[in-house]
Amino acid sequence: MELFDSHAHYNDEQYDLDRDEVIKKVLEAGVTKVINAGCNVETSKTGIKLAEQYDFVYATVGAHPQDIKNINADILEIEKLSNHPKVVAIGEIGLDYHWNKENKKEQIEAFAMQIELANKLDLPIVIHSRDAYVDTINVLKNIVNANKRGVFHCCPLDAELVKAALELGYNISFAGAITFKNAKNAEEIIKMVPMDRIQIETDAPYLSPEPFRGKRNDSTRIKDIAQKIASAKGISVEEVAKMTYENTLRMFNKIS
Repeated sequence: MELFDSHAHYNDEQYDLDRDEVIKKVLEAGVTKVINAGCNVETSKTGIKLAEQYDFVYATVGAHPQDIKNINADILEIEKLSNHPKVVAIGEIGLDYHWNKENKKEQIEAFAMQIELANKLDLPIVIHSRDAYVDTINVLKNIVNANKRGVFHCCPLDAELVKAALELGYNISFAGAITFKNAKNAEEIIKMVPMDRIQIETDAPYLSPEPFRGKRNDSTRIKDIAQKIASAKGISVEEVAKMTYENTLRMFNKIS
C-alpha cells in the first residue's frame, strides 16, 4: 500500500536534529510521495532544497497569510521559484483571521495576487482558511483559479465551507484534526466529500492524530488519517490510500 502525504513542513526547525532519519523512516513506512509546503520565500526555498535532495519529495511556493508583509516584492521571487521542475503548486496561500483580524484587506489582496499568479503559471493552489470562510469563498468566486485546480489544505470541519468549496470545484484535504476526540462532526464532513475529491495530509510537524496529539507529527501517521476516512466511508484503508494517491497526482500533475 502506497500513501501520499499531500502537505507537510519538513523544513521546520523541529526536524533540525534528525531530519534525514525522519524522512528515511517515512519512506520505509510506505509513504512514497510527500509535498513540502512553503509559507514564505525562505521556507519555499528550503522546501525546494529538500525536493532536490529527496526524489519522492516535491514542493509548493507561496506566502501564507501570516507572511504577507512584503508581498509586492515576494510575489516576484515566488514566481521565479515556481519555475523549478519540482514545484507543483502555489501555496500555502489564503486567509487567517484567527491570529490577525486587523489586516483583512491586505490578506485578501495577497491571496488574490497569488491566485492570479497561479492562473498565469497554470498551477493549482493550496488554500489555507481559518476563521475566514466567507471571505475565502468570496475571493475564490471572484478570482477563480483558471482550471478550478486547488485544494483546501487541512480543511476546517465546517460544513458550509466544505459545501461551497466542492461546488467551486476544489479538493478537500483531511489532516489529523478529523481524529481528535472533540471533532464531533468529522464523520459528517468526511461523508460530504466524494472519494474522488479527497486528499490526505499530516501538516507535519503539526496536528498529530490521536493518540499522538500534542507530539511532533510526521508522515508515518498519514495511515491514521486514511483509516479514519475508511471507517467513515465504510471502505478499506487500502481503497482510501489508492484513491487519495490518484487524486493528488491528478491535482498536482507535474508529479510523475
